[in-house]
Amino acid sequence: MARWRSFLLMDTEVVAFRTIFIKEIVRFMRIWIQTLVPPAITMGLYFIIFGELLGKNLPPVNGISFMDYIVPGIILMAVITNAYGNVVASFFSTKHQHYVEEMIIAPIRPSIIVAGYVSGGIARGIVVAFIVGVVAMAFTEVRVEQPWLAGLVLVLTASLFSLGGFINAVFSKTFDDISIIPTFVLTPLTYLGGVFYSVEILPALWRDVSALNPILYMVNAFRYALLGTTDVDLGVSLAVIVAFNGVFAAIAVGLLRRGVGIKS
Repeated sequence: MARWRSFLLMDTEVVAFRTIFIKEIVRFMRIWIQTLVPPAITMGLYFIIFGELLGKNLPPVNGISFMDYIVPGIILMAVITNAYGNVVASFFSTKHQHYVEEMIIAPIRPSIIVAGYVSGGIARGIVVAFIVGVVAMAFTEVRVEQPWLAGLVLVLTASLFSLGGFINAVFSKTFDDISIIPTFVLTPLTYLGGVFYSVEILPALWRDVSALNPILYMVNAFRYALLGTTDVDLGVSLAVIVAFNGVFAAIAVGLLRRGVGIKS
């Protein structure tokens, strides 16, 4: 009997995960004009302004043209904002419309619910990365020296910020609350994460400060996968990304298990 209960629980959780995941994909694909077109336009403007207009007058960075150097960072910047935005908006809507309670009382572990939403954020992040990569091809030849590493970094980065979006949604009480973290935390960290420059050009003090920015490690790991150059040891970068994923996952599952922001 215990085995059957365990089997039925696993089967229910598989259905639940698949349902949430498909719902998330259908959601952002249905409103593709709002979710997929803006990143292409915004990142295209970055390539025009920083790459074409300013980049032509800038020297190569680590032997790589400035346009090529900023491609990995711009792609990852789009992944970060879209993975985060997908989950924070979706889960907050779930709370706001009061059907999250139905998932909580169902025989589904909180980790499955979190995994479903995070997987949707990862899917949107990867789709956006592909779109921005295609846009980048209009300006330069996009290289990918280590495809498997590039895919790994993309998934881990999208996962981390999807988890961050979930945590933000848990604590948010109004729609205005979900814009605070992107505006005051994500945007500064992204611009100061080595997207448009090498941290090697910074004074020693600011290099040390930059080392506290987790996005620096993601950008450099992805840049190494595409171009073969990095300012940070690859092993350290991957360890930081994995560690943050583990911490954020534990926090997200713990918050949902306790019903924080839901049962109050």
